[in-house]
Amino acid sequence: MAIVSLNIENISHRWMEGRGPEAEIVISSRVRLARNFQGYPFPYLATDQQAVEIMELVSGILPVGEGEFALFKVADLDSLDRQVLVEKHLISPLLVKEARSSAVLLREEEGISIMVNEEDHLRIQCLFSGLQLDKAWDTANKYDNLLEKHTNYAFHEDWGYLTSCPTNVGTGLRASVMVHLPALVLSKQINRILSAISQVGLAVRGFYGEGTEVAGNLIQISNQITLGQSEGEILQNLYGVTRQIIEQEQKARQKLLNEKRDQLGDRAGRALGILTHARLMSSEEAMGLLSDLRLGTDLRLIENPPGYQALNELLVLTRPASLQKATGKKLSSGDRDAVRARLLRERLKMKKEE
Repeated sequence: MAIVSLNIENISHRWMEGRGPEAEIVISSRVRLARNFQGYPFPYLATDQQAVEIMELVSGILPVGEGEFALFKVADLDSLDRQVLVEKHLISPLLVKEARSSAVLLREEEGISIMVNEEDHLRIQCLFSGLQLDKAWDTANKYDNLLEKHTNYAFHEDWGYLTSCPTNVGTGLRASVMVHLPALVLSKQINRILSAISQVGLAVRGFYGEGTEVAGNLIQISNQITLGQSEGEILQNLYGVTRQIIEQEQKARQKLLNEKRDQLGDRAGRALGILTHARLMSSEEAMGLLSDLRLGTDLRLIENPPGYQALNELLVLTRPASLQKATGKKLSSGDRDAVRARLLRERLKMKKEE
């Protein structure tokens, strides 16, 4: 089993690029497929030997090596490297907990990560910047077909793909978009929008998915139903709802711009001023200020603003594990606030000078 050695800290991902359709509002689009192999128990019931066999099966089918997939065995990573991958949305927190025989295969240029022995034998995930659900689906489906060509998935004629959690049975597809909705929050329309979203079978979560709170006006929207709908229907429904949300956010932005241009400009300018001069900065405050700066950038209220890629990268680089990885040492909460503030000052001043 080939294992490619890479610097975890330097691994980027396509979703941070800040390009793609509707990138001003849609931070990222993700498609994830849950799959299990026939003849093996689900990971929770599998023995260590069976888990190893599953890992070897996957790495034997997919190209692993220089210029191909990089394979990381979670048990071989230290706790900080594991958390950095979580912060970059490349693996789930659950994969870290199942570290005994779990792994992830990464291929940066295609925006894909494949988790092995998480809740299911496989979680095939593709993540792109902007509203690119179709591209994410095409890439994930490409590797799903490749794997299925060489092995047998656990599949039932009536129920579809069988998964550890009943909510994933059927297509096994979870599609999601991460959207930035500051105008709907500022205009106090967000609760109405979120209520409408839940009524059409979609779920609303925070920046790191299920069980996380909304921060920085970033909201993840995903399908809840995987059984009884085709992959195309799931993607079409999410895409249609996302287009409506984009339209509502754009209208709210224009209304705020018409009625409170100076206040918005002042808010964005103050955010930039604090971000480039503060000596201490909590994670929560950084998320809020970056949201204000992003809105000011979107509305052309900031001179020489940082690009979307820089702003997206800062969402990750300011997180606890990424900060500690960059400094090479464990940091207390207070130390992280100081390092975070310094990183923001340096990065934003550098981007402004560029």
